[in-house]
Amino acid sequence: MDTKELYREILNEHNINPSHKVDLPGATLTLNGVNPSCGDNITLNLKIENGIIVDGSFVGSGCAVSQASCDMMLDLVIGKSVEEAESLNDAFMRMIRGESSDEDLESLDEAGALQDIAKMPARVKCAVLGWRTMKEMFSTNSKCANCSNPNCH
Repeated sequence: MDTKELYREILNEHNINPSHKVDLPGATLTLNGVNPSCGDNITLNLKIENGIIVDGSFVGSGCAVSQASCDMMLDLVIGKSVEEAESLNDAFMRMIRGESSDEDLESLDEAGALQDIAKMPARVKCAVLGWRTMKEMFSTNSKCANCSNPNCH
């Protein structure tokens, strides 16, 4: 199977059967992300306890790339610390800029299938929407995202 076919297969699977496209009652952080250039619109929800992302979801609409990328991102970050999620975010952004290492690609697992998006400038904003929203969520709520008190929310 060539790279383009694998990319399409992974993208289609996450777009057609997203694991994390549901409401998330009890989310501790919620943020809307919009890509005005093409109309992608998501609401990202994370449930963080003791600095660990214990659950996550998204709702919204958009192209296959934005929806699949957000679903892949949640596959990666659920169960990780906020710091690990931020590190994965950095690795994803390096990949999108065409600056990733083999280690970055390995850490991104299926999200690494989006590597060729770097060659499609019109799709970059679609691919990074969920990731950008998560980064903004963490920077806006840094105290909450890293909180060690599960009862503070």
